Amino acid sequence: MTGRSKALPYTPDALPPTPTRARAGVEAPPHLDHEARFWQAGCALVAGVDEAGRGAWAGPVFAGAVIVDRARVDRLSGVTDSKRLSPRQRSGLYELITAHSLAVGVGQASVEEIDALGILPATRLAMRRAVEALSPRPQALIVDAVRLPQIDLPQAVFNFADSISLSVAAASIIAKVARDRLMIELDAQHPAYGFARHKGYGTRIHQAALQSIGPCALHRRSFKPINRLLARPLL
Repeated sequence: MTGRSKALPYTPDALPPTPTRARAGVEAPPHLDHEARFWQAGCALVAGVDEAGRGAWAGPVFAGAVIVDRARVDRLSGVTDSKRLSPRQRSGLYELITAHSLAVGVGQASVEEIDALGILPATRLAMRRAVEALSPRPQALIVDAVRLPQIDLPQAVFNFADSISLSVAAASIIAKVARDRLMIELDAQHPAYGFARHKGYGTRIHQAALQSIGPCALHRRSFKPINRLLARPLL
């Protein structure tokens, strides 16, 4: 599944305007308009793809990929951008998405890969792994903001796709819940940082811990806030 991403099998002019969250309508639920255009063009299996943890200071970056089941889409009521949901809501919807979708894939890129490649290439790597984990394999992708040139499939890529496309919204929940669960597990190994609470993001509590005890092996050493503290030993 490598190579240059293919051109869309429909013209961009046929799409509803989606460049900003305001145009999409923050209160409007995600829909299947983009998926339907792929379906009409002969791509029956369309995967939504999104990431979680790209801006965190610690831990891997995750990606989710979901192919919704058109026959059971009514079971996904309430699925929306993961950032608009509480942890309890995300957890419940995670189970619904996993149970009622045609395919669900999760991928991640490690802290070492983030530091070696950079966060954007590492995010693409996690997304590619999530897509490759899907069975059946997709015939087209809808991706939130990040084009995937190494995947040889038609792609619709636009900002705020997790608020617009139901498939991408589902993928955002899968990625977020999977990553949060891992960060809670990792908190037990490094309890001084509060990873279970902030999931590796640069909160005041996290910053205070870094100032007090320095970074650990889970921190992204290539990120500027961590780079400044690298003179201190790892825990």
